Amino acid sequence: MRILHTADWHLGQRFISGHERTDEHRHFLTWLVATVREQAVEVLVIAGDVFDSGSPANQALELYYDFLLQMQGTACRDIVVVGGNHDSPATLNAPARLLRHLRVHVVGCVPDCFDDQVLVLNDAAGQPGLVVCAVPFLRDRDVRLSVPGETAEEREARLKQGIADHYARIAEVEHVWQLKAQGLPVLATGHLYAAGAAPSDSERTIHVGNLGQVTAEHFPEVFDYVALGHLHRPQRVGGREHIRYSGSPIALSFSEIDHGKEVLLLDFAAGKLAALTALPVPGTRRLLRFHGGLEEVVALLVAYDNTGYLLPAWVDVEVRSERTQLEVAEALLAVIQALDRQQVEVLARRHLRLVQLRPLGEPGEGDEPLTPSLHDFTERQVFAQRLESEPEAGRAELLAAFDELLEGMPHA
Repeated sequence: MRILHTADWHLGQRFISGHERTDEHRHFLTWLVATVREQAVEVLVIAGDVFDSGSPANQALELYYDFLLQMQGTACRDIVVVGGNHDSPATLNAPARLLRHLRVHVVGCVPDCFDDQVLVLNDAAGQPGLVVCAVPFLRDRDVRLSVPGETAEEREARLKQGIADHYARIAEVEHVWQLKAQGLPVLATGHLYAAGAAPSDSERTIHVGNLGQVTAEHFPEVFDYVALGHLHRPQRVGGREHIRYSGSPIALSFSEIDHGKEVLLLDFAAGKLAALTALPVPGTRRLLRFHGGLEEVVALLVAYDNTGYLLPAWVDVEVRSERTQLEVAEALLAVIQALDRQQVEVLARRHLRLVQLRPLGEPGEGDEPLTPSLHDFTERQVFAQRLESEPEAGRAELLAAFDELLEGMPHA
């Protein structure tokens, strides 16, 4: 059986200053349908964060349902969708009964009946061919009960153990190990932060500051493959070939510009993972960082060639210069206004003024205060700075509570 693993689409994401990603997502989904057809994929697994918000815009919903409709014209028999921390379980689950008639299996959250996370999918001959333990993003209430007065360390330990226990419990479901004994491969999903994995700037902190990080050893051996979502960089967990993040199909922040984007093609034979192939996702837009002196940044902007990309590049500019803020702003503005916005567009710009150090107490002529912009910090960093004025003993608990609140808020 041939399976394709993808995750973290974040349909409906709005980039800096509200720039939409609809065209990029549409190109990706069109490519994905063609790839499923060309590679004769039989099962598609989407490991969470289908949407960027719990209340996706109509355009995002249209992309999702149009994709599912197009998939009916391929040889793919089953689609498995699990919820991520950005997804609203209610939004994903609302059409689940209808989608089941199209062989789209949706598990937006941990169901009331625990065993409903276990799916048995048929092969081309109509016989059981694959077991999928469709585990969605595990919310705090799914894996532990709050204990009054517990420390941050105790909370972390309970959370980690709760996630591990969830996977151990699903591995012990009777028909999972029975079908495994009959030679069927078992695939598990997850939307979580595994210990040792490398994040980028665009993943929201989950599970109380990314505590409760499971390790490769927490996934039972009954799983022949673990399809993970949440981290946007494609990577293995604990060096295990069969425990993988597929990563996001498009770069979701400027921190991801050096990440290759891919989906993972899995081939199972004789009940085992026989081959794993990374398929590069073609990019339609480049995200770039032009950082340096004013002349260097201007030269990069003027010389940029967008050949090979369907959509204009988006650029993050940072100028390091001894010139004043006004001088740099005027020079940059003149260059930016002359750019072809069909080729390149500057979305973010900052000026870090370089100041010559002087002996203590010696006045400087024309010095400007160097005040970082609020946009240079994440919400968590701002709150952490605020906590510096609070008693140190209570900071960890306040930061943990803030992370829990942040986890439930719409993504900006």
